[in-house]
Amino acid sequence: MRTLHGVPASTGVARGPWTRIAPYVAPAGGRIAPGAEDAEIGRLIEARNAAAADLEALAASLVEAGRPDEGEIFEAHAAMALDPALLDAARDAIRDGNDAIVAIRMAAHGVAELLGSLEDELLAGRAADVLDVAERIAARLAGIDRAVSLARPSIVVAEDIPPSLAAGLPRDRLLGLALESGSATSHAAILARAFGIPAVVGIHGLLAATDEYRTNRAELVVDGDTGEVVLDPDAAASERLGRRRAAATDAARIALEEADLPAVTVDGIEVTLLANIGTPSEAGRAVALGARGVGLFRTEFLFVERASPPSEDEQAAANRAVVEAFAPGPVTIRLLDVGGDKPIPYLPIPPEANPFLGVRALRLAPERPALFVTQLRAAMRAAAPPIAGGRLIGRVKVMAPMIADATDVDVLLDLAEQARRSLVADGVPHGEVDLGVMLEIPSAVLTGGTFLGRLRFASLGTNDLLQYTLAADRGNAALERYRDSLHPALLRLIAMAADDAARAGVELSVCGEMGGDPAAALALVGLGLRVLSMGDSSLAPVRRVIRAADGPSLRAAASEALGAATASEVRARFSTMLPPAMPG
Repeated sequence: MRTLHGVPASTGVARGPWTRIAPYVAPAGGRIAPGAEDAEIGRLIEARNAAAADLEALAASLVEAGRPDEGEIFEAHAAMALDPALLDAARDAIRDGNDAIVAIRMAAHGVAELLGSLEDELLAGRAADVLDVAERIAARLAGIDRAVSLARPSIVVAEDIPPSLAAGLPRDRLLGLALESGSATSHAAILARAFGIPAVVGIHGLLAATDEYRTNRAELVVDGDTGEVVLDPDAAASERLGRRRAAATDAARIALEEADLPAVTVDGIEVTLLANIGTPSEAGRAVALGARGVGLFRTEFLFVERASPPSEDEQAAANRAVVEAFAPGPVTIRLLDVGGDKPIPYLPIPPEANPFLGVRALRLAPERPALFVTQLRAAMRAAAPPIAGGRLIGRVKVMAPMIADATDVDVLLDLAEQARRSLVADGVPHGEVDLGVMLEIPSAVLTGGTFLGRLRFASLGTNDLLQYTLAADRGNAALERYRDSLHPALLRLIAMAADDAARAGVELSVCGEMGGDPAAALALVGLGLRVLSMGDSSLAPVRRVIRAADGPSLRAAASEALGAATASEVRARFSTMLPPAMPG
């Protein structure tokens, strides 16, 4: 037996034989004779058009199968294939004497190096997509069929899998996915989650280890919850992993069975549980698991993998899809949170010494107001009342991140008024939206009483609020001990925000990871929070702990926590209030 560890990418436990695959790669290419440049450019254009058509067909097949958001991935890839900038760079390489295969790879590597150098994991992960598109074009140039089939139900093992190859794997035979490289934000991981396939990525030494076991037909176990990968499990490991697999199955079944239960304490305190989502494709699972709406819809997915910003129509359609999926529950759309640590190539921002404290999110508005006005227009269009006989929708809410004080609120309100007036002037159907802010900078919490009354709601972004309060970079592994959201300093800020929101008569929710931590959720309810938003996998356990708790005990424990010295003290106190663990 050999145990490896990687990054959990898609939940679930898979066990079975494995199939090692590698994409078919076109020949290396070479040089062309002088005078053949125009003919080679023509060959390249023909191949890229054919590759784009293949990708559009793949997108259409996913849409037809009820996966429109996965289809959008390959519509974006088709757009990459037709990108004039990519073609121009390849043309230049051909005029330097390279053949079309070498040229398209050179052009793609230039783009991939730029994306790979970015600090944002999501954007850096798109480098693989550009290279995938280039290899599809190269395969067309070489006359190679890139399709991969599975002869038997298997766990697929690979260095990495281009998203177009992952989408084409036969789902009825794909048990799981284990990749030596890749990240949890890669498109292969996104597709695995969308298809409900257990996956672990970033498994150092995977290929060498599977080479050692290639001849004995050993089984492979992939645990997409813990990131554990076991080759040829012994009896003890088989029993342990079997229990985990059965428990995970039971937990998933129970989560669905309990999805309609309200999150109400034993003495009648009702807590609304919402979902944090990043794409419309995540809506179905969140609804099935009992989310009563969306507390955080991240809009960044619309802005990556492209050469220009998405149109207003694209944004409005994505917003409306989420609003309709969760109707009649509320949907909170977060304005674009990029810049500094989250750069986008077509939105050039000068390098900053400390991007986490730099020009990002709404701080970009003075230089790029149209970017935010368009987003606000798209949100207001998504809030338009349905036509006669249409499904009633819930409240559409828009919140701005990185608010520091009342002046930033002035900027938000001004942008919203510009958006509303322009829609009226254009005669475009739209509806009202609730305006709110994320409280993730300590100054916003400390001065909240000066501006909350001008808004309809606020949401605590506890991830950033914690790192700014404790001066602890959330990406620095050496500062792990400062990352516990039950730190008394953070709890005091939350208590202050709850008091100010109550005085202003506005709803206060939590959309940071703290809301999905069962022990922390109890502390939040004890502090007076009644709306918590989280990843869909946290809905069931948080609902369960709330249903087993009582208000007086939670309030007493929260009051004690405000006077505690350390996060560990607070966590120990609330951990004693957790009910017996649910299966799994």
